[in-house]
Amino acid sequence: MTDAEDTESTEDGRWWHWRTLTRGRLRLAVTTGVAGAVAGALLGGAGVAWQAAAGPFADDRACWGALGRDDVAALFDGKTDIETSEVPLTVGRAGSESPSGICRLTSPRGWRITVQAHRLDPRFGGAGDRWADEYLSSRLTPLGGGLLGMASDTRAWLAVPEGCAGRQSDIDGPVVIDMDAGWTIYDGEINTAARDQLARAVVKLVNGYMADQGCSGALADPVDRLPKPARFLDEKPGALCGIEGLRVPGERYALARPMVTRGAGPVRTCDRDVVFGHPELRLMTVEDPRLAALYQGLSLKGAAHRIKARDHDGTGFVRDDMGLFQAECQTGQVTFLVRADDGSRPKDIRTLLPRYVAAEADRIGCGPLRITVPGDA
Repeated sequence: MTDAEDTESTEDGRWWHWRTLTRGRLRLAVTTGVAGAVAGALLGGAGVAWQAAAGPFADDRACWGALGRDDVAALFDGKTDIETSEVPLTVGRAGSESPSGICRLTSPRGWRITVQAHRLDPRFGGAGDRWADEYLSSRLTPLGGGLLGMASDTRAWLAVPEGCAGRQSDIDGPVVIDMDAGWTIYDGEINTAARDQLARAVVKLVNGYMADQGCSGALADPVDRLPKPARFLDEKPGALCGIEGLRVPGERYALARPMVTRGAGPVRTCDRDVVFGHPELRLMTVEDPRLAALYQGLSLKGAAHRIKARDHDGTGFVRDDMGLFQAECQTGQVTFLVRADDGSRPKDIRTLLPRYVAAEADRIGCGPLRITVPGDA
């Protein structure tokens, strides 16, 4: 079948073949139990269609009315025979202002994009660090322009501005909309065109959310200001992750080339040896205090080996698989993290963390910041 045949009009005069299984608007009140049951039926492949109260948008729009035909076609290389299924944006539990919703866009050629609206879980990195592993990866480019968000060729996320989502507390994560475009090949180059399309789409999704909430204004298209994608770094000796003076003690390990976040933004991440989305070694600085809130609880309860800075407000811990320090800087909370996946490098963690914190604090203007790490337990 040709593309022209794919886009032939339907009997009711619509110009596309998206089959909307569920629709709904944000103000639809649904209890947690009902929402969970619906999500399970729809997304579990049971083929159950749930017709929710439709909002002001026509049937030819997807993902809660935020994306039109051209927007979705751009995500699927110009194809328009895309099926959409949605769990409506709803209030998740009584008294909560956090939205919850899922939208899936599926191509008959096997390509699927999953969109979620949710408040980030204040546990480590979002939810057991899975969200942080994927969405704070060094492959993602900061969106810039004051936006709290990032994009790559397979992932994108953007926080709803606090003026629209409500003021974020010190222990909550921000409200975000994120996009998962499938499997990430971490040893390959980043497709700039695909990254740009995801960046553009996630901004339109947040703008749609804001319009539905009655918030004024709209976020600008970020694509023109995006820097070049991250690339693998050829390290100089004694400059781990491109940081002068930072080295693995004794250079005992053969480490693969790292990828480091490119462009100024909410995080600077250095990842190496990523397997199934989980880096074997990660050094990360979370500069935006709205994201740093995800690590607040962990910084206070992470481990028995507590660390503090000399003459500086902050707290953290060190253990065999991770060292973390959260400091109070001029811009708010900043999190510094060194993590080794398998826990086999406790001495390296203890050596790297104070040097990494000192170097990164100086880079972002939070220094001098000198911490003392306990020796081996």
